[in-house]
Amino acid sequence: MIGQMNKQRNKMYKKRLDGRSFDQTRKIEAKAGVIKKAHGSAYFKIGNTVAYAAVYGPRELHPRFMQDPAKGLLRCNYNMMPFSGMGERVRPGPNRRSKEISMVTQKSLLPVVDLKEYPNAVVDVFIELSETDAGSRCAGICAASIALADAGIKMKDMVAAVSVGNIDGSLVVDLDYQEEALEGEVADIPIALIPSTEEITLLQMDGLASKEQLIQAVELGIPALKKIAEIQRQALLDKFKGDHNE
Repeated sequence: MIGQMNKQRNKMYKKRLDGRSFDQTRKIEAKAGVIKKAHGSAYFKIGNTVAYAAVYGPRELHPRFMQDPAKGLLRCNYNMMPFSGMGERVRPGPNRRSKEISMVTQKSLLPVVDLKEYPNAVVDVFIELSETDAGSRCAGICAASIALADAGIKMKDMVAAVSVGNIDGSLVVDLDYQEEALEGEVADIPIALIPSTEEITLLQMDGLASKEQLIQAVELGIPALKKIAEIQRQALLDKFKGDHNE
């Protein structure tokens, strides 16, 4: 009986609600250098999800007992603005979710940042979500990666991030809010990637999916992640071309 119900649901989800193909992201926009007083900054929009990132540093780390003469420290702070949510007003200030995403963001970015270049120093990344329509942690990671590069932080590559969804057995790139809210078996699988090496720096899963589906989700996500990385690089090129022309 359960198998028959799943079969019926699979038949129902043959086309995405917004008309995208299963391997297609929402429309993406990216800009670098959007916050003048920050050392580096970025704007990243995917669909209706909007993330801003600002980088400050490297600067001397205080208190001094936290300093490490062998390497610097990368700190990330993720926050959703009170009016950013699709539903009820988001409660301002740190909460369990924002702390968890801050930690996840830091771990996603650490493999590309050469902190040995910044002994006894700290690089702070602040991420603000002004609008959220699913994929907010991935948008934040994308914005933070651009902002770090804009700040001149030594990096071996960018980090691109996107979620892959498993909706009743059908895998789709970049879930939106409507898809996340669908009844039935829905899993959200955020993935972050270093494009040049295809090293995965983030792989999470909220919901249920088999091992095979998880592998397929990564395979489906990689081409989209590489396209996102191209958009990130273009945002930096556009910014530096603009600076050169001024």
